[in-house]
Amino acid sequence: MAAAFTSSFLPSPHFATSKPTFKPIPRTPLSLPSIRAAASSDPSSTTTTAAAAAASSVNKVSNIRDEARRLSPHPDAHNFSAKYVPFPSTSSNADESYSLDEIVYRSNSGGLLDVQHDLDALKAFPGSYWRNLFDSRVGKTTWPYGSGVWSKKEWVLPEISSDDIVSAFEGNSNLFWAERFGKQFLEMTDLWVKHCGISHTGSFKDLGMTVLVSQVNRLRKMNKPVVGVGCASTGDTSAALSAYCASANIPSIVFLPANKISMAQLVQPIANGAFVLSIDTDFDGCMQLIREVTAELPIYLANSLNSLRLEGQKTAAIEILQQFDWEVPDWVIVPGGNLGNIYAFYKGFHMCKELGLVDRIPRLVCAQAANANPLYLYYKAGWKEFKPVKANTTFASAIQIGDPVSIDRAVYALKNCDGIVEEATEEELMDAMAQADSTGMFICPHTGVALTALMKLRKSGVIGANDRTVVVSTAHGLKFTQSKIDYHSNDIKDMACRFANPPVSVSADFGSVMDVLKKYLLSKAPKY
Repeated sequence: MAAAFTSSFLPSPHFATSKPTFKPIPRTPLSLPSIRAAASSDPSSTTTTAAAAAASSVNKVSNIRDEARRLSPHPDAHNFSAKYVPFPSTSSNADESYSLDEIVYRSNSGGLLDVQHDLDALKAFPGSYWRNLFDSRVGKTTWPYGSGVWSKKEWVLPEISSDDIVSAFEGNSNLFWAERFGKQFLEMTDLWVKHCGISHTGSFKDLGMTVLVSQVNRLRKMNKPVVGVGCASTGDTSAALSAYCASANIPSIVFLPANKISMAQLVQPIANGAFVLSIDTDFDGCMQLIREVTAELPIYLANSLNSLRLEGQKTAAIEILQQFDWEVPDWVIVPGGNLGNIYAFYKGFHMCKELGLVDRIPRLVCAQAANANPLYLYYKAGWKEFKPVKANTTFASAIQIGDPVSIDRAVYALKNCDGIVEEATEEELMDAMAQADSTGMFICPHTGVALTALMKLRKSGVIGANDRTVVVSTAHGLKFTQSKIDYHSNDIKDMACRFANPPVSVSADFGSVMDVLKKYLLSKAPKY
């Protein structure tokens, strides 16, 4: 175990490219001697020494943070760094940048910010080094590298101390081979669903929130003026924020649109001790209010306007590549609401290409609900003029957003990967959710939106039968049980509910039960 600790904290970059056994290759001069001094070039050769050292100090180590601190190199033992820059970076704003320790959300011009990493420092190591480093940390208890996010710490928040990180070991979510769904409904053989909802609070928002709350934890220790963290939310953001803030003992404030989210989503921030305001408006109204409030009070803004969130979310893209043994899929389909996530996936894939881990990036598809589809309308208009819309009620409530903050980020990502935008009606997304559930999944309505987009692109021939395709599932289906109940009860107005599977009422006697069972089994008998 001690050897694993040592190799997990910036091991030497001298690995062979074969997997899974790591062997040393000849040393090459690098600019990071302190890293090489802190970690052996051959983890297997140090097992005995490291084990003895761990055994001799067992009484001195009280928890995994202590162990991490003892075995990690000095925090200044590398020259990786990151900063805020205007998005997109142009010659006119090239001189504008901010430390990540500054509390800033917008550029001088009022535009978005992006986290920019020192790629020259990262490129001092070959792509094979980063692949092996990231792979070596998967599933470990080493703090904080057992997290799917913090296993890529050098690409996320390279300068933060591990002591300041707030993590539930999020990420490392299942990449599910949707074999039956693909074959039965799409005639596809290589369809996968990335279950990001199998996470601490049940959604992909954990990936970004661990980064943001960790940075807030750092700022508070630096005595920066931050009394709490606030967000507007359609449910999942507030759940993630409240959980991570509760873990770090940081006050969280949540603005929720009244009567527009599921009870399962509402109860999470309440249970985690957040100060919850139920406001008589929609998400866009809550977003406007939280921006005004955080401009006046020392409350840190946690919505995806804050680019720190995207640094965590981009690790899901890197994780997909890891799970395919660094082979790039053809397509990745992501539900889109506030539109930060589609850019985050693009950024993760693009960093891997730029730093030599892969040689290309997949094409991205952003899927929107037809009742909240401003990006889709913009795409269909040839990117000529963006117009916010009034978002109508949708079962995909987390993406019920008509004026997305990250519209510019999404357009940039889609243009640079030959991406596509598709939409799903309420009936289409609910049918797709029911079909997926019938093949063993238990997905959210937002994933139903993404699956509908896949079905349409498959039907039109844009996505081929043998294209390796990943659908990103953003939240756990247990957060949306009422919508599933209503569907399977045929209780949704003006919806056929074609795949409903209601329970069958039967008398409590043997004959009646046998009659019902025989009829059912005959209907399921193989037809030759």
